[in-house]
Amino acid sequence: MSKIRVVVLFGGRSAEHEVSILSARNVLLALDRERFEPVLVAIDKHGRWRHEPESTLLDASGDPRKLFLRGKGAELTVPVHPQRSPAGAALTSEDVVFSFLHGTYGEDGTAQGLLDLADVAFVGAGTLGSAIGMDKDVTKRLLSHAGVPVVPWRLVTAADVATKPEAVEARVSELGYPLFVKPANAGSSVGVSKVKTPAELLAALRVAVSYDRKVLVEAAVDAREIECAVLGNDYPEASVPGEIVVHHRDGFYSYAAKYVDADGSEWQIPARIPDVTAARVRILAVETFRVLELAGMARVDFFLDRDSNDLYVNEVNTIPGFTAISMYPKMWEHSGLPARELVSRLIDLAIERRQQRRALKTEI
Repeated sequence: MSKIRVVVLFGGRSAEHEVSILSARNVLLALDRERFEPVLVAIDKHGRWRHEPESTLLDASGDPRKLFLRGKGAELTVPVHPQRSPAGAALTSEDVVFSFLHGTYGEDGTAQGLLDLADVAFVGAGTLGSAIGMDKDVTKRLLSHAGVPVVPWRLVTAADVATKPEAVEARVSELGYPLFVKPANAGSSVGVSKVKTPAELLAALRVAVSYDRKVLVEAAVDAREIECAVLGNDYPEASVPGEIVVHHRDGFYSYAAKYVDADGSEWQIPARIPDVTAARVRILAVETFRVLELAGMARVDFFLDRDSNDLYVNEVNTIPGFTAISMYPKMWEHSGLPARELVSRLIDLAIERRQQRRALKTEI
């Protein structure tokens, strides 16, 4: 039986370009070479597609800010060819794409739309679910409508910051201080600030709008950070929950706490929470997955209020990290699904969804 070509797609034009390299590395290491043939395709920060040697990923470790693409491979054309293709083609319609284009221009439905249009199987949520999951404002609106608890927030636009800063301050002050300010469409805590006083607000907003035109301002909750991994298509399952314990001076799970400071955080799996709370986390994780039209995989992040024990869905990640410190694969490993089996299962789910799409009628 011939092997299935798995195109590991990484890099991209977002601020999470370097983190993407680390995620792709760990999937490459976990790939079952008896079933799958890896093909590495990277997108550089200018949007050019290239083949990359395995050494680019195998040599990648440590501080993501010091990582880069080697850029020595042949530049590829984006269109998909139906059979085994000439050297200039990036993909064929029988490939499976395992994308680690974290953040904008990859996790937000753009890459998924391209692949859907070309009838190429890919791991993770489709165009709609990816776009919803990336936009924290839309995510919160849909979850609120469905009765899933979220932290109170206000939406601020780049135009508001530029032309009505005093009105913005008055509106968000209703939430009380401290506050969190974050770009609506970003991940890995890029552009996120903790604001303790009104004097710090405008600077934090300007940082956030440098990454996205929409910004969320959220009430800060004195909470534990609980995460849960979800896997599946029509019948998703949730892993055991884990907890992130932050030690970094930023005081929250910032980019530096995640990727730069080796002692910035630690994880506890399973989370040290009562069984009834863990069960509630898993139920809400699956419900969130369904409400947001997700598929394949997602990590659902929660706040657990230290005083009231109330749970709030913080956000979802439709292309969760697979780095050495990433919670998604670790939670599944503690749930009895090691990395190699997890990666194989995700690829099988992608093929399953392609088969379902191909079975749909396209003619009257």
